[in-house]
Amino acid sequence: NNSEIQGYTTIKGGWNKGKAYTVYFHAVIDTPSDEYGSWKSGKKYKHQKEQLDSGEKTGAFFSYKVKKDQEIKVKVGISFLSIEKARTNLEKENNHWDFEKTKSNAETEWNKKLSKIEISETSEDIKKMFYTALYHSFLQPVKRTGEMKNWKPDEEYYDDFYAIWDTFRTLHPLLILVDTKTQIEIINSLINIYEKEGYMPEGRSGNDNGLTQGGSNADLVIADAFVKGVKGINYELAYQAMIKNAEVVPAKARKEGRGGLEDYNTLGYVSISNERAGTRTVEYANCDWGIAQVAKGLGKEDDYLKYRSRASNWKNLWRPVENHGATGFIWPKNKQGEWVEDFSVFKRGTWHNFFYESISWEYSLYVPQDIKELIKLSGGNEAFVKRLDIFFERDYYIVDNEPGFLSPNLYTWAGRYDKSAKMIHKIITENYYSGRGGLPGNDDSGSMSSWFAFQAMGIFPNAGQNMYLIGSPIIGNSKIKMDNGKTFEIKAHNLSDKNIYVSKATLNGKPLLQAWFKHTDIIDNGILELYMSNTPNAWGNKNPPPSMSDKN
Repeated sequence: NNSEIQGYTTIKGGWNKGKAYTVYFHAVIDTPSDEYGSWKSGKKYKHQKEQLDSGEKTGAFFSYKVKKDQEIKVKVGISFLSIEKARTNLEKENNHWDFEKTKSNAETEWNKKLSKIEISETSEDIKKMFYTALYHSFLQPVKRTGEMKNWKPDEEYYDDFYAIWDTFRTLHPLLILVDTKTQIEIINSLINIYEKEGYMPEGRSGNDNGLTQGGSNADLVIADAFVKGVKGINYELAYQAMIKNAEVVPAKARKEGRGGLEDYNTLGYVSISNERAGTRTVEYANCDWGIAQVAKGLGKEDDYLKYRSRASNWKNLWRPVENHGATGFIWPKNKQGEWVEDFSVFKRGTWHNFFYESISWEYSLYVPQDIKELIKLSGGNEAFVKRLDIFFERDYYIVDNEPGFLSPNLYTWAGRYDKSAKMIHKIITENYYSGRGGLPGNDDSGSMSSWFAFQAMGIFPNAGQNMYLIGSPIIGNSKIKMDNGKTFEIKAHNLSDKNIYVSKATLNGKPLLQAWFKHTDIIDNGILELYMSNTPNAWGNKNPPPSMSDKN
């Protein structure tokens, strides 16, 4: 009519390549129009209230004789269920016409979210970068509880996982720290999707699973919450979803589950008969370590031993060849167990290649569950440090993508925290800015931004494990307000552009000699104090972070 319009559009396509979905809308105008109607292919139809596109461009129009400076306001509600639900959503979320009130309410809600971390003793430019990063970290996935057909209205549902391959590394660990309630809802949504549709998603949009890039990394999202003691999750049911990933061959491997699973579970690696075989092998191994930890915590000892063993499968593609001063690389094999000779460690691939969006130089460092064993196979601490030096100095490190997120922290396992600090500081200062183009690559639903947020505060997670690594902060004071009412504060004394190395540290008032600490050390109020220096020193070089192959 002259002040309302309803409609819908059915869409298919986009990155996810899932099934078609329909979005419904209901819009209201505060001023009745003098004339209204519909249009199609550029032709107006006055007072014709309905129009179907039939493959042509179509829409509605409203005409007004306006006075000088007259404002006309429109508000729109949307839904994935129906036009009536779109109307209900609009009335529930905004039942007035006060634009300034709506704007103020939005600012209040965002300030509440962003104030979960308070920072000080830093520049205005870094504050802008930090809170922009935090803002990006709260954008996706999107809560759509009550918007799924055949679901109960109160069953948790989140959409727009773009994609967990990116976000499991930093975004979800950040949410556990600063917005635990939301992270619990997200995990319960993953479990609900498994119950309703058969698999947890790796990527998902338009209410449909689609496009798995590497591992079944929802496994690590769950493991991360489990080892950090997060409550409010049915871990037995979550474990069933993890086992489904690990044991059941999916009908559509690009859509969900683990592609190449037959090879992985029989040969101990994914052969070149499958796409992304290298990426899948090393990532499945890390996911299996996540499954093993949950199995152990749930008292499933046989499963723990089984998946702990599988977590070493990356070694089945480790070939002790030398390249540019480093020995040992993840290398393709065929089903017969023969090495493929025609292979370059610098080949950066996509969907059909051995590695996805990275190279062997980088993926051969991707063993987050067992860096200790990786160092051993690389020739020991000294050889591993040399390898990392070559990796960064020759720009083999791919700063614009997620597989290398942990790489600058790897020096710490080899007894050279100081080199980790130097490299982290270098990456931040050379690749992150407050202006346009301020991220080195696609943010991927806050992945790059949450990497920056962690490193700017001076700590970094190893996703799926109960610990944080200490890096090189660029913020003097960070106070994290956790959902349990407790706070975790990080103080960097004597911080400056040159004072980038920790020379001494305390955790909860006690001396901290190692460059890592446990999540459980800080959840009931914690304070980490770092004393910064401009000189590399021996702090943090003993007692390396945990690895799977450590003696229990």
